[in-house]
Amino acid sequence: MLVKVVEVIGVSEKGFTEATQNAVAEASKTLKNIKSIYIKHMNANVENNEIVSYAVNAKISFEIER
Repeated sequence: MLVKVVEVIGVSEKGFTEATQNAVAEASKTLKNIKSIYIKHMNANVENNEIVSYAVNAKISFEIER
């Protein structure tokens, strides 16, 4: 089995969980056999003292077919 890792950024206006789900959903459009996601960093953008967006920098692992 050969596993490859790509690094992506997922974003959401609702929260970190949705940002993580968005990262997997977008990656799955071009990657097959996704096995895991590792959240490397989390951050949020603030405007007028309120959080306006959430982002996760994630590493997605997927199995390469032979």
